[in-house]
Amino acid sequence: MRSDGTRVPVLIGYGLVGEAREESVAFILDLSEQKQAEQDREQLLTLLTLRNQELDRFTYVVSHDLKAPLRAIANLSQWIEDDLEGQLPEDNQRNMELLRSRVYRMEALISGLLEYSRVGRTEVASETININELLEEILDSLDPPATYTIEVQATMPTLTTKKLLLSQVFSNLISNAIKHSAREDGRIEITAITKGKYYEFSVSDNGGGIAPENHEKIFGIFQTLKGRDQKENTGIGLSIVKKIVEAEGGEIVLESELGQGATFRFTCPKGMMNDEL
Repeated sequence: MRSDGTRVPVLIGYGLVGEAREESVAFILDLSEQKQAEQDREQLLTLLTLRNQELDRFTYVVSHDLKAPLRAIANLSQWIEDDLEGQLPEDNQRNMELLRSRVYRMEALISGLLEYSRVGRTEVASETININELLEEILDSLDPPATYTIEVQATMPTLTTKKLLLSQVFSNLISNAIKHSAREDGRIEITAITKGKYYEFSVSDNGGGIAPENHEKIFGIFQTLKGRDQKENTGIGLSIVKKIVEAEGGEIVLESELGQGATFRFTCPKGMMNDEL
């Protein structure tokens, strides 16, 4: 206890030393700095939790308050077009369609931003996943064109990881390959190999490819190589993929040349349980 009456956290130790262990040594270590550091860390974690909760509330309000008027605009434009069916000049009808496409894109941007902001901030439980079964679910939900050929490696691994996040990564990469392929005979191949403590997954397509100078650009938020009037072309999908992969301790790279398709490769820690390939 200090002279001012405040208590001092200490560590007290005692032991015998020397060859015959006839001498005793005792020590008292002042732990004030360590205890203060622990308190500072706890306060910081508490503050961070509060800030995350505030951000969650803010994103919910933003989502509701911004999306509701957008939906109203889209609905009103459709009602006007329906009421004036057959009376609108062709140019005006195209403008109404363009208005709705801009509204849908803005709504998709808001949804993408909210999804991007949540990566790494929300707790997601890990579970044991069979990748073949996961990909079957994803492909069923994406409903690719009947003319497409999608090949999934027959012996994908089973690993313990965050299913929701891994599903987001695969869904974005596969839907990206489908959306940006101008071919009717689209082909997508999904494979996996072992690389030490990681699995490396790849999603390849036979689309138009991406020039090397754009390989880094496409992972940036709001970066897109397509026209901005396309409803689903927000430029957020691949930035979400990169953020998820890196937050989980992996890496993602793109291999592509113009006119030669594209291959996205990303690594994922094997986790607690896995089947070797």
